Order: sequence, then structure tokens, then C-alpha cells
Amino acid sequence: MIYVVIGVVLIFLIGIMMYNSIVRKKNQIKNAFAGIDVQLKKRYDLIPNLVATVKEYMQHEKELLTRITGLRTKASSPNLSNNEKLQLDQQTNSAMKEFNVAVENYPDLKANTNFVNLQRTLFEVEEQLSAARRFYNSAVTDYNNSIMTFPSNVIASIGGFKSEEVFSISSEERQNVSVKDLF
Repeated sequence: MIYVVIGVVLIFLIGIMMYNSIVRKKNQIKNAFAGIDVQLKKRYDLIPNLVATVKEYMQHEKELLTRITGLRTKASSPNLSNNEKLQLDQQTNSAMKEFNVAVENYPDLKANTNFVNLQRTLFEVEEQLSAARRFYNSAVTDYNNSIMTFPSNVIASIGGFKSEEVFSISSEERQNVSVKDLF
């Protein structure tokens, strides 16, 4: 009888440890996504400065500048879901690629110290954003593995834990950029 009670208590404790592990991993995903949010905020805070610096040089690229500014404004909305934020991020990535190609046509702009500093800062933010995405995907993969593997999948099922989506890019972004099509 004592062995049965000890066995039940041991199984119960193992279940609690598995549940707590899954909860920690789920919270790690939230933390990782918050890291992406921080980098996106940094990026969107830089965009107005970059646009203001470039505006006078790029009169005929107004549509691109307007689109980038519009994406930034949309990103400032407090009610965006995580999926909407990720989609907005993909659209911004695409617009920023077009922007960087368009800048190549303006030698005076490329020599402007303010622009060069802003561009360098934006590049650093993009690198940090890329690292934050990798961290997020790692956290999601770790969590998904824990809720799909035995025996923690039993605890995850009881606890109602669902798998999360990793950050991925669209098939358009996987293609080589055609500079010709951007002009």
C-alpha cells in the first residue's frame, strides 16, 4: 500500500514538473516575441528620421516613402495581434529592400553623414531583429517539442497547450530581388 501511495505521489510530482516546464517554455515564447516587438519599435522609430533625411533627395520615390511611413503608422496601432505584427514586419522588410535599392540612385544622399548614420543604425536594428526572430523560433521549437513528445504531451493535452507557429518569411521574400523590377 505504501509503495502504491509513493508511486502515485511520484507520478503526481513528475506531472507537476512537466507542467511547470511547459509553462516556462510558453512564457519564453512570450518573452521572445516581446524581444521582436522591441526591435520593431526601434525600427519604426527610426523610419521617420530616415524618411525626413531622404525626402528632399527622393522626390520621385514619394510613393515608396509614403508606403513605408504608412506601414510605420499601422505598426503603432496598439491592437495588433502577433500574426498581424509579423505580417506587417514582412511588408516593411519588403519596402525597406526597395528603399535601399532606390537610395543607390542618389550619390549625394549616400555621402550625407546623417543618412549614413541612420542607415547604419537601421542595419544594426535589422540585425538585432533577425537575432530576435531566431531566438523566438528557437523558443517556439523547444516549446512545440515539449508538448508533442511523450510523456509531456499527455500533460500538455490535459493542460490544453497548443502548438505555436514559428516565424517564417513568405515565398516572395525567398526569391532573389530583381533590381530591374524596382525601377
